[in-house]
Amino acid sequence: MSLMNKEQIMEIIPHRDPFMLIDTIEEMVPGQKVVATKYMKEDEFWFKGHFPEYPVVPGVLMLEMMAQAGAVAMLALPENKGKIGFFGGVKEAKFRRQVVPGDTLKIEVEIVKVKGPVGVGKALATVNGEKAVSAEISFAIK
Repeated sequence: MSLMNKEQIMEIIPHRDPFMLIDTIEEMVPGQKVVATKYMKEDEFWFKGHFPEYPVVPGVLMLEMMAQAGAVAMLALPENKGKIGFFGGVKEAKFRRQVVPGDTLKIEVEIVKVKGPVGVGKALATVNGEKAVSAEISFAIK
């Protein structure tokens, strides 16, 4: 049983379809860490063009999935209610495995530094325990 479904996530972050890119929150310690999932359905909008004969989740969208998961952890804090998390940067992004229709991406973000409205998270996304993407993401809360 998930901690939060899509509707509950939308109470915390402002993202909406078609750009709401996480499905559930499995674990969370607000302001510290989050574990989210994204189920890659065959009809996801990006598969029509990336690539029609060989559907693969674009790397930049997986980074956005990580950012949205991290945003849930930060915006779940009472002092951040109603605010928006903006991408500040990406470091050390490594793409290790293709993610395709039918895969479930497990996204883990640990918030490792916060100074005022700016912070850094270490993010890892896996499929069946196999690393797909890792990165350090930075953000600003406004």
